[in-house]
Amino acid sequence: MNGTETGRERTVAVEERAAGLSVSQIMLVAVLLAAGAVMKFFIGSIFSAGMKPNFIIAMYCLAILLVRPRFKEAAVIGLLAGAVCQFFPGTPYLNFPSEMAGALVMALFAKMGGRFGGFLMPAISAFITTVVSGGVFMALLYALFFSGGATAPAPFAVFAGIIFGTAAVNCVIVQVLYIPIAAALKMRAAAR
Repeated sequence: MNGTETGRERTVAVEERAAGLSVSQIMLVAVLLAAGAVMKFFIGSIFSAGMKPNFIIAMYCLAILLVRPRFKEAAVIGLLAGAVCQFFPGTPYLNFPSEMAGALVMALFAKMGGRFGGFLMPAISAFITTVVSGGVFMALLYALFFSGGATAPAPFAVFAGIIFGTAAVNCVIVQVLYIPIAAALKMRAAAR
C-alpha cells in the first residue's frame, strides 16, 4: 500500500461520514429517545397537572443540538420520537407530524449554533420547539374533532396553557443537560 492509496482511503472515509450520522451519533439519539420514554413513563406519571415535562421532546431537542443533523435526518429523528410517543396514551398518530415539525425547528436552531440566544440557545430553542410541536398537535387535534362534527376536546386557552407550561419545563431540562453532555462529548473527542 502506498501513500496515495492511504490518502484515498481517508478521503472515502470522510465522504462516508459526511453522508449521514455516524454510528456513535445514532446511538446517542437512540439512548436519549429511550431515556425520554423511560422518564416520561416513570417521572411524567407523577405530574397530574397539565403543566408537565414532555421528556421525549426534551430528549430529541437535546439529541439534535448535540449531533447537529441535516434537515432530513432531523425529520427522521422527529418521526422516531413520534413512534415512541405511540406507546403512551393520547390521540394516536398525531405525534408523527407534530414531532417531525418540532425536530425540523430544532434542526434550524442547531444550524444557527450560538448565533441565536448565545449561552441560552438550548433553552430558547427547546422552548420554541416545544411550542411548535404542541401547536401542530393541537391544530391537528382540533381539525380531527371538528371534521368529525364533535365539539372541541378542550378550550383553546387550556391547550395553550399546557403547551407553554410544558415548553417552560422542557427548556430548563434541555439547558441543564446540554452543558455537561456537550462538555463530555468534547472531552471524549479530544481524547481520541
